[in-house]
Amino acid sequence: MPTVTLKAHYDGERILLDEFYPLPPEARLLVTLLEPSPDFERQSWFDQAGQGLAAAYGDSEPEYGRADLKTS
Repeated sequence: MPTVTLKAHYDGERILLDEFYPLPPEARLLVTLLEPSPDFERQSWFDQAGQGLAAAYGDSEPEYGRADLKTS
């Protein structure tokens, strides 16, 4: 079996893969704990949404930026 890196997270009880991968029974695994880091993927979505807003309006419309986006 090739060596692969898979994203996973710990839900407080068990380690769960973030994406499907066919693991055979008794597969040997190495687990590496990573330092928490900013959520770059989420930030990327916010940036893309801002760009979409800016492109959705004509030249006479005001410019919209990150501060104009609502986050929950």
